[in-house]
Amino acid sequence: MREPTLLPVFGRLGVKPPVAVAATPARSRSMKTVVASMREQLSSHGGLALKLGVVLWTVVVLAAVFFIVRA
Repeated sequence: MREPTLLPVFGRLGVKPPVAVAATPARSRSMKTVVASMREQLSSHGGLALKLGVVLWTVVVLAAVFFIVRA
């Protein structure tokens, strides 16, 4: 089977030059304030939020099992 030739898209002789990419998340000012307020709330109520999350997750799993068994 014949192999395809390298396309000019891949640069000279099939080698692409390295490209420097700076990955910075783009956030708006309102998003920054929301993130800051969420961090403040979690720092003061983190333990309670974790407990509530575990309880809610358990209820969702038990409800799913209940509906699967009933079906």
